[in-house]
Amino acid sequence: MANILQFFMAPDDEVAFFRFLERHVLEVYPRRVPPDWVPFRANPDNIPRLPEEDLYLVASEIGPAMVDKVKRGPDKGFWRIDEVRSPVIFIERSRRNEEGELLSGKMWVELEVTSQTGRRDAAPDRFRRLYMEVEEFVKKTFRRGDPKDFFVGNRAARLFKEGLVLRDSAFRGGTVVPHK
Repeated sequence: MANILQFFMAPDDEVAFFRFLERHVLEVYPRRVPPDWVPFRANPDNIPRLPEEDLYLVASEIGPAMVDKVKRGPDKGFWRIDEVRSPVIFIERSRRNEEGELLSGKMWVELEVTSQTGRRDAAPDRFRRLYMEVEEFVKKTFRRGDPKDFFVGNRAARLFKEGLVLRDSAFRGGTVVPHK
C-alpha cells in the first residue's frame, strides 16, 4: 500500500519545504515528461520552474527514473515515469481554486511489495529513509488538521486565521481546520 500524506502549503510553506529538500539530491520531473525535459534540483531557487500541479522528485543518487513512452492519447510522444519501480516521490501541489480557496495537495510514494502494483522488491533502504525523513519533517513542522488526515503549513494556518478557506481537493471535498 502506498504512503500518502495530505497537506496544505502556502507559497511560503513550499519555500520552507524545498529548503529542507535541498540537503537531498532530488531532481524534478513533471507528471508527463516532454522529450526535451532537462531535470533540475529541488531547491528554493527553482520553485518558479516547478510544474503547476503535479511533479515527481526523483532520488537520482539512489536510482534512475524508469520511464515508458506514451504511445496513445493526448500525451503521445511524452514519457511517463514508472512511480512503482523508480525511487520517486509524487507530489500534487496545493493550489487555489476559482473561489480563492486553498486546495489540499498530497505526497505519495510506493515503498512496499504489493501484488496490485506489480512491485516485486521493496524500495531500497536509502530511499525508504529519505522518504521517512521528508514525512517526519512535514509531521513535525506542520500543524495537524481536522479531519486528522491533513497537515497544514504554518503560513497556510496563519492565512486560515485571516479568512482563507482550506478545502480538500477530493471530489466534493469538505473544509479543513488547523489545530492550534
